[in-house]
Amino acid sequence: MNHAGTKHGAAMRVVSVFTTNPIATRLEDVTRGEITYRFEALDPKGPRQLVEGPVWAFVDWVMPELSGLEMCRRLRADDRFRDAHITLVLDRDDVEDRRRALQAGADDYLVGPLEEGMILERISALTGNQVEYKPGDLIERGGFTVDLKAHLARYNDRPIKVFPNQFRLLRYFVENANRVLSRHELVEALGKQEPPVNDRTVDKWVGRLRRSLQDVEAGHLLRTVHAHGYVLDIL
Repeated sequence: MNHAGTKHGAAMRVVSVFTTNPIATRLEDVTRGEITYRFEALDPKGPRQLVEGPVWAFVDWVMPELSGLEMCRRLRADDRFRDAHITLVLDRDDVEDRRRALQAGADDYLVGPLEEGMILERISALTGNQVEYKPGDLIERGGFTVDLKAHLARYNDRPIKVFPNQFRLLRYFVENANRVLSRHELVEALGKQEPPVNDRTVDKWVGRLRRSLQDVEAGHLLRTVHAHGYVLDIL
């Protein structure tokens, strides 16, 4: 996918739009005014990339691995989707299905099949083209605090000195703590596929972040897993 990021000097904002529907693989990012809508595929394991900006999720009623109802429940239990707007895409307009969708945690519903135009129309209709940005998003886990608004990170209340790329990398590690992340996953998460990034570059990213963590006595938590990648070990 084409990941159109924030333009230098422009007030470009990102809205993350996740969907379990296969159309996600062919949807390009869409920019309208100062907002870029970034489409991403969503599977039962949750997102494998950074979740930025307001989050919208469109979940199919029927999925190969599990039901859309169970997927809604999983998303509501995921901190990254705590404030997400979740739409369940029904196969038919049925009163009982609508009731079950809302009980499972969906904010609303629509009747499929899902199309790109329907996604953007639904977001526009519910926000009036004014996408709300919540002012104080914090990620807190295992002694780490990542303040998304202030763009600051701490470990046990000690400031971690990081540059923007390191900040995003740390955020992704904290969000996916105790899970081994391959170099490919890290590249994909940070949206660095174009131009291609090699393994040595990823190792440099992690090396710089580890040095920053060492300054706050947390460097040992970022562990190399030979032939597999890296993992941040925290409780």
